[in-house]
Amino acid sequence: AMVIGKRVGFGSYVMEPHNIPMAMLGAGLLWFGWFGFNAGSALGANGLAASALVVTNTSAAAGALTWLLSSWLKGKPSALGMVSGGIAGLVAITPAAGFVDVPGAMVIGAVAGVLCYMSLLFRVSRGLDESCDAWAVHGMGGLWGAVATGIFANSAVNSYTGLLQGNFNQFAVQIMAAGISVVYAFVVTYALAKLVDSFMGLRVTEDEEYVGLDISQHGEKAYA
Repeated sequence: AMVIGKRVGFGSYVMEPHNIPMAMLGAGLLWFGWFGFNAGSALGANGLAASALVVTNTSAAAGALTWLLSSWLKGKPSALGMVSGGIAGLVAITPAAGFVDVPGAMVIGAVAGVLCYMSLLFRVSRGLDESCDAWAVHGMGGLWGAVATGIFANSAVNSYTGLLQGNFNQFAVQIMAAGISVVYAFVVTYALAKLVDSFMGLRVTEDEEYVGLDISQHGEKAYA
């Protein structure tokens, strides 16, 4: 987002999502598919897989609810906000799915919904154009989930313990690993984006953007 820059007209007028029903359908598919993603990481149809499935759903539901409530304070609650919060909860529980219980998952998801919504508002306030909000939802949600694993890891679920069970070391390790990941991802991505942009360019012309990428890049409209 920092290298490519804003879309033409960003900040001057509202750029609405193109199809809310499709977004809802996509979120439902993601939510269901995430069960295979997290529960499948147990590599077997066992108790750990069942636990991961349940906490995945719990965190997603909590995230959907808290994003909805948070956005309600600034206007009207929206369907897109609800599914964004659900995805935030899914992202946040992913590192922790095999290690936390249901109460822990509720807190992880609830915090993710609020944190990711606030991150979206921060991104907008900084004038950064990032239409999918991958940083706000996946970036900040994943960062919180990595740290939260070190807080809520429960020996009743798996052999690991977190801060709430007195294991400060695991909490510190999670923070350190998350911090290193953030620095590495930012520096390497920024450097590669700058490199590609200098040789090939990462952005279409203003005329191509005005016409729309369906036409200028693919030669056909998605909707007649």
